[in-house]
Amino acid sequence: MNRYQKIALVVAAVNLLLILLFPPFDQYSIATTQVPVFIGFNFVLTPLPYSEINNGVLLLEAFVVLVNTGIALLLLRDKPAGAERRKVSYQNAALIFTGVNLILVVLFPPFESVFALTNAALPTFEGFYFIFSQRPSHTIVITLLYLEVIFLLVNGALLWLIFRERDPSQLTREQMYTLAAHLHKKDGK
Repeated sequence: MNRYQKIALVVAAVNLLLILLFPPFDQYSIATTQVPVFIGFNFVLTPLPYSEINNGVLLLEAFVVLVNTGIALLLLRDKPAGAERRKVSYQNAALIFTGVNLILVVLFPPFESVFALTNAALPTFEGFYFIFSQRPSHTIVITLLYLEVIFLLVNGALLWLIFRERDPSQLTREQMYTLAAHLHKKDGK
């Protein structure tokens, strides 16, 4: 592990500590305890009355930090001595694109109005809002947020695999056939 990867791990540890110290909270109305409303981020040891930690969003935040740490470790790895030096390879660009999109998905989650909530299997959806601007009587649609993150990670992983660089020391299919034929002739004599 090189110096830059160690720095990325320290930054990730600090981010996780801040996320755990200031988790997202939902608050229940005094009139009804069925519908929680997203009220923002508060210090974990001083929760507001009738509030609870939104575990779904907290887990997703921690997951995004860990995935972005993994992306940083891949981007900051040492290149082999004989490898061609490019500024940004397609594979690294796919990682950067995925990491930036993960951050944007968490910063602008899908919200719904508590007045539009039903007991249906699929939630309603009102729009994407900045997570630090408190919307009155709105809650985060955890189901849609998880779907966004899953699709983003799957697409990022597929792009990373598609753009992987081929090792020049590996034989192509035609070279393998030629070598196998040559070895077969040699063994046949």
